[in-house]
Amino acid sequence: MFEKTFTCDSEDVRLDHFLTDRLQVSRNQITELIKKGLVSVENRVVTKTGTKLKSGQLLHVRRIEKNDKKDNVNIDFDVPIIFEDEDILVINKPPFLTVHPAPSVKEPTLADWLKAKNISRSTISGEEREGIVHRIDKETSGALVIAKNNASHMFLAKQLENRTLGRYYLALIDYPLKNDIIVDKPIARHPKNRLKMGVVENGKDAKSAFCKLLTCEEHDVELIGAKLYSGRTHQIRVHLNAVGRHILGDDLYGFKSQKVKINRVMLHAYCLHLVHPRNGQNMSFIAPFYDDFKEQLEKFFTKEKIDETINIDNLNNRFNFFS
Repeated sequence: MFEKTFTCDSEDVRLDHFLTDRLQVSRNQITELIKKGLVSVENRVVTKTGTKLKSGQLLHVRRIEKNDKKDNVNIDFDVPIIFEDEDILVINKPPFLTVHPAPSVKEPTLADWLKAKNISRSTISGEEREGIVHRIDKETSGALVIAKNNASHMFLAKQLENRTLGRYYLALIDYPLKNDIIVDKPIARHPKNRLKMGVVENGKDAKSAFCKLLTCEEHDVELIGAKLYSGRTHQIRVHLNAVGRHILGDDLYGFKSQKVKINRVMLHAYCLHLVHPRNGQNMSFIAPFYDDFKEQLEKFFTKEKIDETINIDNLNNRFNFFS
């Protein structure tokens, strides 16, 4: 059993919708919690699932069943470390590794790995998210920074908010873009499929930049770069879907090709840049490709072309076009 507290960051959102999104469990589970009187808003128990929340209101979930994991989780994997000092840890998150626990997550998470390795972690995000400043979707791989103390966490969170901390993503898509493009469309939970996000009129502001990098005309496959100006769930996938493009392996948002068997979304957080929380130094980190991503890349492009194109100076120049 555990307790959680949230601050509502939306206006006129339904209580059950908000908690479904935050706790990543089914609507039925949330409905049961609310009807049992286990959810309070501004210290008052609320039992109506459709209660409308106001921005800034404090929610408290008094009790919810944890998943079946034991306290001593068996960690039978390792995570590559790109950089580590007394303030931050930068890792290359493997695909299929969930960042932090949730009631629906049964397998060990990155948070479990950090705990098992006795890595110092900030505590301001609660026990289950110690050190976690930002996240990457389960199937997405790549660079992610962990805060090792509270001062670093607050400093990095501020950067995340003003976008001085950011990443360049690389993705393989199923049909080339016509041009480099900025997609500026609001995102919220999909009204008909709660597993998905979607472009929704009254959703949260979301802005993404996409640039063409390498095109394989024979197979209509393209390597693109992506830069985010906001941090919404599934943002890259949703914005690509909005322009009729899909990442290879992403059958949730529309990739349907049976020509190639791909077991995960071909999306990789390739470069992470930030200002160091202690010394103020501008730092950039490259996360090498995992074998499955590299294998797909080399099906369509030569290694020489790939290395030339994903050079960090080239990526900086391409994205400076949008500035």
